Amino acid sequence: MITALHNLQLISDGQITSGKVVLITGDTIIAISDESAIPDDVKKIDLKGAYVAPGLIDLQIYGSGGKLFAGTPEVDALERMENDLLSQGTIGFFATIGTNTNAIVEEGIESAKIYRERCKGNFWGLHLEGPYLNALKKGAHPANLIKKATLAEVKGWVEKGDGVIKMITIAPELQDQEVIDYLHAQDIIISSGHSNATYAEGKAFLNKPIPAVTHLFNAMPQMHHREPGYIPAIFEEKPYVSIVNDGIHVDFAMVRLAKRELGDKLFLITDAVTAATVGTYQHQFTGDRYVMPDGTLSGSCLTMLKAVENCVKQVGIELAEAINMASLYPAQLAKMTKKGKVAAGYDADLIVFSADFEVQGTVFKGDYLTKAR
Repeated sequence: MITALHNLQLISDGQITSGKVVLITGDTIIAISDESAIPDDVKKIDLKGAYVAPGLIDLQIYGSGGKLFAGTPEVDALERMENDLLSQGTIGFFATIGTNTNAIVEEGIESAKIYRERCKGNFWGLHLEGPYLNALKKGAHPANLIKKATLAEVKGWVEKGDGVIKMITIAPELQDQEVIDYLHAQDIIISSGHSNATYAEGKAFLNKPIPAVTHLFNAMPQMHHREPGYIPAIFEEKPYVSIVNDGIHVDFAMVRLAKRELGDKLFLITDAVTAATVGTYQHQFTGDRYVMPDGTLSGSCLTMLKAVENCVKQVGIELAEAINMASLYPAQLAKMTKKGKVAAGYDADLIVFSADFEVQGTVFKGDYLTKAR
C-alpha cells in the first residue's frame, strides 16, 4: 500500500516548497510528486497545510520523559526517552552519559545493549561525554571523576559495548595518540569537548582525525586578541560543531557568529536533562534552566524543535536551513545516509509541525503517529 502525504509545505535540503506530495511505501519514501498527480488507489493523509520536514536528530541528550538516563542508566529510562522524543519529532538520538563512575558507565552500556534489541529504532546508541576531559574546563562534570584515558579501559568499554558506543567527547590535548587512533579505527565519532586546547593544538587535531566539537563556546577557552585559543582554530578547520541554542548556554549573537563562520558544519543538540535528586548529577530546574546544587549551569530544557524555532526567531536563520542543522548535518556526522532529507530513497522518518512550531505528528518508519491533543 502506498501512503500519500498531501496538502503540506515540504522542507528539505534547504528549500521550502508547496504543492508537493510525499509518497511512502513501507518505511521508505518512494517519490515526491505534484499535488495534481496523486496516484489512484493510495491512502491519502491530509496534513492541512502543515510543514513536513526530515525527522530531527539529537546527538547529545541525557534524559527525557521525566527520567534522567545519565544518572540512573536503566532500560526503562531509555524506553521513556525514546517514546518522549518520538512524540517530539526526534527520530534519532544518542543517549548521553556524562563523567561518572565506571559502574554507572558500564551499567549504561549494558542497558543500551539490552534496549537496542527491542527499541523502536530512534535510539541509535550511546554518547559518552567524559570522563576523559580537562578538569580546567569541567563545567558541571565532577572534577574527582575526570581522568586521562587508558587504552585498556577504552578498549574494555568499546568491546563490552559491542557497537553500542557511537560517540565520545574527550579533551584531545590530554590523551595519548594511541587512544585517539583506536577510537578512530573503531569508527566511533570523536568529539573535542571540555577542552583547554590552544589554537595550535586545535589546528593539529581537528579533522586530523577528530571530526567534531561538543557544545561550541561552552567549557572551552574563550578568544583573546593575544592568545586566540581554541575557537579560532575551530572556525578555520571547520569540523562538525554542536551548539546549545537556548539563549542561556550561548547568547543568540554568538550563535549568529558561529553560523557565519561554520556554515553547514554547525548543528543543533539539546544537551537536555531532567530533574534529579540522586546520583552524581542532581539537576535542579529554576524556571528557565537546570543548575547543579552549587548553582553551576548544567544541561538544557530544550527540545530539538525549540532549538530550530530559536534559530528562526532569535538568530535570523531561514527555517529550511535551521531544519538542516537539526537533521541533515547531524545525520551526515553520524553517517546515517538515508536520514536528513525528504527525498526518494530516504527513510520515511519525518516531523509534521505547524507554523507556530507545534508538533502535530511524527512519521516513523512510514507510520503516521498523530500527536495526542
